[in-house]
Parts: sequence; C-alpha cells; structure tokens
Amino acid sequence: MALMKTQMTGLTLALCYLGAAVCFADDPQMGTWKLNEVKSKFAPGVPKNHTVVYETAGDNVKITVDGTDKDGKSTHNEWTGKFDGKDYPVTGDPTSDMRSYQKVGDRVLKMTIKKDGKVTITGRIIVSADGKTRIVTTGEAGAKGKGFRNRSVYDKQ
Repeated sequence: MALMKTQMTGLTLALCYLGAAVCFADDPQMGTWKLNEVKSKFAPGVPKNHTVVYETAGDNVKITVDGTDKDGKSTHNEWTGKFDGKDYPVTGDPTSDMRSYQKVGDRVLKMTIKKDGKVTITGRIIVSADGKTRIVTTGEAGAKGKGFRNRSVYDKQ
C-alpha cells in the first residue's frame, strides 16, 4: 500500500511539472533574446541588457539578464516568479530589489520595477506576431515626459 502511495505521488508530481512545462512552452516570451542595438533607442547613461533569458523554473518563470551599466561594466541579475502582477525579489541589481510582470495579452507583459518599495521604472514587453522580435519600452515612473524613455529591440536566438 505504501509503495502504491509513493508511486501515485510521484506520478502526480511528474504530471504537474509536465503541465507547467507545456503551458510555458506556448508562451512567446520564453527563450533567449539578444539586444539589437541598431534598432534600439536609449536615453543617455542608462544600462543596457544585452541578453535576456526566459526559462521555466518549476511552475515559475526565471528571467536572467546580462548587460552593462552606465559605465560599461558587466551586470547580471535574476528574477524568479509568475506573470501575475505580484512583486518578486530581484537579485544582483543595485538599482532594484523587486519586479513584477503581468500578462495583459497573449504577447504582452506589463513590467514594474521597484527599489525600497518605490516604483522606479514601468514598462511594456511585446513579442511580435512571428515570435522573432521582442520590444521593451521602459520609462522612469511618474516622470510625465521629463524622465528617460527607452525602446530596446531584441531578436530571438
């Protein structure tokens, strides 16, 4: 009887992970994205994210970002959470400690970045209909046209 319970528990867990993997496999955000600097427009002195990787981590999404800061030094940060609009911690980024993503369409995410509980950057991430291009528009929260605006274009690898 105990062996049967163990096998059922194992089978149930395997099916849960398989279900999560299948669900994320259809998400156009998933994969490795490389910055196309020629097509992008940056405000002076802002960091650049050169490679962004979206991958499954159990029933969550893990986003790994590698880039350069305003001085050209290498940066690396990670976020793991759900696309549910709730804050999840960011590691490795001195300019933020929490980030949230919310799905607002099949190919669209809304992003909010916070530091010490204060919203600092908001943005929108849109994947093209063919799934080959991703455009990230970000701006300084509450700046009303006075803050920076960026448009980062990424190509799927």
